[in-house]
Amino acid sequence: MVTLETPRLILRRWREEDVAPMAAVNADPEVMRWIRDGSVRDEQQTRGGVQGWESEWESQGFGLFAVEIRSTGELAGFTGLSVPDFLPEVLPAVEVGWRLGRSHWGQGLATEAAAAAVRFGFEERGLERIVSITQVGNDASERIMTKLGMHPVRETVNPTCGRRVRVFELSSDQYVTTTR
Repeated sequence: MVTLETPRLILRRWREEDVAPMAAVNADPEVMRWIRDGSVRDEQQTRGGVQGWESEWESQGFGLFAVEIRSTGELAGFTGLSVPDFLPEVLPAVEVGWRLGRSHWGQGLATEAAAAAVRFGFEERGLERIVSITQVGNDASERIMTKLGMHPVRETVNPTCGRRVRVFELSSDQYVTTTR
């Protein structure tokens, strides 16, 4: 079982008791505003998502981590790596993504968590390239991508919802250069 630790966070695999707090994150319209068509998700949909994320760990050797606050044990949301099947034009690719509850915004936690996931992808899984995809207008996510050393490489449309998205990218060579 892969577990990553940062100064403020524990990134770990999912547990049954994570479903309800993650469902609360997914039920917040402001959190979900920039996710696909902006629809919120209920507990059953969240449970299915968690099961899918865990399956990806088994099939790919990477996946989305539950993000836990070290000092409190509270589930903040997720970060990690996944294959962005929803956007076939960027495949083959691995995407770093994140989703935190609103009470955890504005503290640098998403950047801290995503940086750990990027490090894991390059250093532990030997990935050549990591992308990140956000809807045009989601400036907060673009700031995180920039802090991770990523740069925009294309703008296109998410075929699942018709919204414009921007694709950022970081190669393993760029990662090594920025972490020296």
